[in-house]
Amino acid sequence: MTFKSDIEIAQEAKPRNILEIAEKVGIDEEYVDLYGKYKAKIDYNVLKKSKGNTAKMVLVTAINPTPAGEGKTTTTIGTADALSRLGKKTIVALREPSLGPVFGVKGGAAGGGYAQVIPMEDINLHFTGDLHAIGAANNLLAAMIDNHIQQGNALDIDVRRIVWRRALDMNDRQLRNIISGLGGLGNGIPREDGFDITVASEVMAAFCLSSDIINLKEKMAKIVVAYNRSGEPVTAGQINAQGAMAALLKDALKPNLVQTLEGTPAFIHGGPFANIAHGCNSLMATNMARHFAEYVVTEAGFGADLGAEKFIDIKCRQAGFKPDAVIIVATVRALKHNGGVAKADLNNENLVALEKGLPNLLKHVENITRVFGLPAVVAINKFPLDTDAELKLVEEKCKELGVNVALSEVWEKGGAGGEALAKEVIRLVEKGENQFKFAYSDELSIKEKIEAIATKIYGADGVDFTGKAQKEMANLEKLGFGKLPICMAKTQYSLTDDPKVFGRPQGFRITASKMTVSAGAGFIVVSTGDIMKMPGLPKVPSSEKIDVDENGVISGLF
Repeated sequence: MTFKSDIEIAQEAKPRNILEIAEKVGIDEEYVDLYGKYKAKIDYNVLKKSKGNTAKMVLVTAINPTPAGEGKTTTTIGTADALSRLGKKTIVALREPSLGPVFGVKGGAAGGGYAQVIPMEDINLHFTGDLHAIGAANNLLAAMIDNHIQQGNALDIDVRRIVWRRALDMNDRQLRNIISGLGGLGNGIPREDGFDITVASEVMAAFCLSSDIINLKEKMAKIVVAYNRSGEPVTAGQINAQGAMAALLKDALKPNLVQTLEGTPAFIHGGPFANIAHGCNSLMATNMARHFAEYVVTEAGFGADLGAEKFIDIKCRQAGFKPDAVIIVATVRALKHNGGVAKADLNNENLVALEKGLPNLLKHVENITRVFGLPAVVAINKFPLDTDAELKLVEEKCKELGVNVALSEVWEKGGAGGEALAKEVIRLVEKGENQFKFAYSDELSIKEKIEAIATKIYGADGVDFTGKAQKEMANLEKLGFGKLPICMAKTQYSLTDDPKVFGRPQGFRITASKMTVSAGAGFIVVSTGDIMKMPGLPKVPSSEKIDVDENGVISGLF
């Protein structure tokens, strides 16, 4: 059987004018800023106009990602289309892709097969320029810090303790660590510097947790950019950068409206990584979707140990809402990989390896249902060579935890292939058995919060703190940041901090190596393992396959 590529399917689609999509959910044309025929920004002032709905919110998460693929975004989009087919007024809310992964190895974030958002080329390449605006705001702040030092350093900034780095939305290992300010007195103070990928910038995290433009400006002002020679934090507000930064982000803050292949409205807005930030689309887009829909389907990055934990413990805590149901995505192939099967052998039935890999899925199920108290369904993203025996084994093990399994065939069939899953979601939501709770309370110390995440969510025996981490933790408590939630920077590939450990390991500990405060975003980042904020390109990057012809038609983009 010959399958079409994602981009071929997307280019064959006949999208509706974006004004039709806006009208479908009740957004007046007055608030629609057009970016061509098929994408638009929606003015956030529309939320002041009417009370709107308070939609049921469905969170889509997954097992730890593997090279076999899980299809979380595809399942999210397909479920939204299926809910639409079942008569529910539905909006899907997703993160924006970063150019780094698009040109690197991970690929885009527009779904796949017949469960995609379109125009997929635009979404994956620049889109409406939000990430460039975020990079510009980040780099304006960096320039203002160095200019402040150059012009006399009235804040007594210790140039050895500048923590703000520049940003670029590209995988470029060459820029991780640099020396800037060379060339003489007029070119600044020579110092160590570096670049992070834009989606790792605190501007992105704070942007995605802002409820309006004034709140955004307040968050920008709180960003800690350096420490003075007395050890006190220096903020962007003290540099007087917040107003100009917010001005650069004024239009970017408006959520982007596009559509699925089946015409379901989709907000795609903001894109912090989940292994180094909180991994969710913007609060602004989520609130707007909740305002206009009956059901909102949204996703959190990577596995439930990262994205879903942060969606709940950071985003829900700040926003004051909660999911009504959770979909946990897995594939038989990925579970066999967790059980030790090489990627080349995943097409062969292997019940022994599947049973060995299943505990990874079951741990994520337990986290959602027992730690967070949320109703859940497991979505098995079906591949053609999955056997009945393998699918039955997954279903039996999940039912032992009181969770149903639904097959998702949305990649091949679009919304029609997700109706069984959507019906189970509706059942869970309408049943209303939601005993929502956080993994930890605000009142715990930083150390106790980290230990709660590690033991409850990862299944670790405990946490070891390096001397550096202990010193930073004590300083953060002293500076008054102790009540903030925790954002764990951890590998996405394992429940541990070692990317090579699969399944559901037992008898391990997590090592907290470093801590920094993201005061603007409103959380403390705790580093474990070797987490980089500026990825590099792989040996054969995806960019080598991407091309454009004389008519402007792009090829090779998934």
